[in-house]
Amino acid sequence: MQVNPYLVFNGDCAEALKFYEECGIGRNDGMLKHAGTPAESHVPAEWRDKIMHARLVIGDSVLMASDAPPDHYKKPQGFSVSLQFKDQVEAERIFKALSTGGEIRMPFGETFWSPGFGMLTDRFGIPWMVNTEGDH
Repeated sequence: MQVNPYLVFNGDCAEALKFYEECGIGRNDGMLKHAGTPAESHVPAEWRDKIMHARLVIGDSVLMASDAPPDHYKKPQGFSVSLQFKDQVEAERIFKALSTGGEIRMPFGETFWSPGFGMLTDRFGIPWMVNTEGDH
């Protein structure tokens, strides 16, 4: 069994996944737009180029995503996407990249369980936790 988080965006899914790829989190594994699919008739014409389904491959995991149809978007809450690193320098680099234009909720730093941990909400409204494994 595998668990794949599925993120829903407010019309900026393509931009978000491109940003995540540029941050070095993973590799974009394709985006399917509404246009040309049976779903095309269920969204307004201006929404047909929005993302119906996308995949970002992160190591052995997959982060899936789409744009919510108009009037169906809800602000993400009650969860965080958690990234685990063995390398503290890489973890901090990813944390800084993800926080660009977003809000840092807990600055990256040492905690009682980790040599490097931080929490943020990125500029697309997605909450993240970045954690370094290991002794400190």
